[in-house]
Amino acid sequence: MPREKKIIQKEDIMPLDVYTEKRIELRKKIVDFKKNRIVPLGPYAIFYFESYETMLAQIQEMLYIEKGGDEQLQDELSAYNPLIPNGKELTATLMFEIDNPISRAAFLGKVGGIEETVFMKINGEKIKAVPEEDVDRTYTWEKASSVQFIHFNFTNDQIEKFKSSSSEIELSIDHKEYSHSTKLSKENIFSLSSDFS
Repeated sequence: MPREKKIIQKEDIMPLDVYTEKRIELRKKIVDFKKNRIVPLGPYAIFYFESYETMLAQIQEMLYIEKGGDEQLQDELSAYNPLIPNGKELTATLMFEIDNPISRAAFLGKVGGIEETVFMKINGEKIKAVPEEDVDRTYTWEKASSVQFIHFNFTNDQIEKFKSSSSEIELSIDHKEYSHSTKLSKENIFSLSSDFS
């Protein structure tokens, strides 16, 4: 799948019958591709770093499940294309995964605005996450959504540092009710470095 592509178009989508035939093999490949792009943070937060490949797989799967044809395809392209990194950013779906619905509701009720407290650090230099603009993920009553879409925008200098094998890169959330930090592994850094062009 082409790394340089930043947008999915109708012609990139496999016909449903072809996808259905190849689905098991394609899903194995995407699971393998994603494994170094998943970063857990604290007990509940998981960052799924997105790319052209992950978004194409997501759209194909949504069309397979819902079978909405061209009309659905336009909606899916509008929803998922903004999450493909533009060459100077990393994008992630941040999910708060709590199985128990009561615990989940209690947690989300305490962490309104959490999407504004996410950042990366490269050798101590902070890069603040920018929540996806088209969706307000903290509701007016201060409850956070369990799914957030975020962008990390990098300067050329920060991209060089990110790609350097000697840099220390951390991913953090610093909300008063949820404050955690973790170092990205060499495998994470290698995989995510390919999102920059």
